[in-house]
Amino acid sequence: MLDRMNLRHLQYFWVIAREGSIVKASEVLDLAPQTLSGQLAAFESALGVALFRREKRSLVLTETGQWVFAYAEQIFALTQELSDGLIQPEGNRPIRLSVGVVASIHKLIAFRLIEPALSLPTPVHLRCHTGMVDDLLRGLKRQTYDVVLTDQLPSSLVDSHLHSHALLSSSISLFGSPDKVAQLQPDFPASLEGEAFLANSLDAPYLVRLLQWFNQQGVKLRVLAEIDDSALIKVFGSAGKGLFAAPTVIRDEVCRQYRVAHLAALDEVPDELYAVTRTHDPSHQAVRAIISSKKSS
Repeated sequence: MLDRMNLRHLQYFWVIAREGSIVKASEVLDLAPQTLSGQLAAFESALGVALFRREKRSLVLTETGQWVFAYAEQIFALTQELSDGLIQPEGNRPIRLSVGVVASIHKLIAFRLIEPALSLPTPVHLRCHTGMVDDLLRGLKRQTYDVVLTDQLPSSLVDSHLHSHALLSSSISLFGSPDKVAQLQPDFPASLEGEAFLANSLDAPYLVRLLQWFNQQGVKLRVLAEIDDSALIKVFGSAGKGLFAAPTVIRDEVCRQYRVAHLAALDEVPDELYAVTRTHDPSHQAVRAIISSKKSS
């Protein structure tokens, strides 16, 4: 049987089963769907068994397919551990760490979350890339990144066989130019009726909670702009173009760095940040340093 067990074909099967379709798996593997379909057919032919059956437009694992998938999960979890172990340094060679950071995460927060990895006794060669959460998670599956830092967990995360780790929980604070804050502070929160607000994204979890809180107070904010770069939001805010929100844990740094004033901390509006990894217990030394350092405010 081993001479018919092509590990590359097994990997293709594993990704198809994990993603639930050849089209989604082709995006992860960066292969044409037709090529991937042919590779799956070759694997099933070599094994002499059907691993999937079609139900409408979906692929469903057969009983044998479920059995093979369970073994594949173990095989590729061990393969990932082996790969992570082999990249660990010998002597003074730096640890390579590739981090994907969701663009809406405040850069000061991102630094705080990554800092434990940079404090290891062994030097770390860090590569960071910002982007949208779905793109970064696809990169994580392709092993482009070792870890992804995010402020939102897609509903599909469980089905993707990725693992999330809570890193930071903080209340949300509101900021604006000093003149604007001085004007709004006396009658807060009623004074914010119709005020311009700068958001990362309309579906950002913190914004949904923030708008719900203001709605409970009978106040309607006016979302002036969606800006997916957290640093750029602060530049607009410091220029008096609108209020913006940031985790209270970085309140002092935000005020000092961007010359804005703090309006209010809203304990009822939490912001949650996570690390996402391929395995539940990563062996990568720098990733372990990140996920083992939890903060709160």
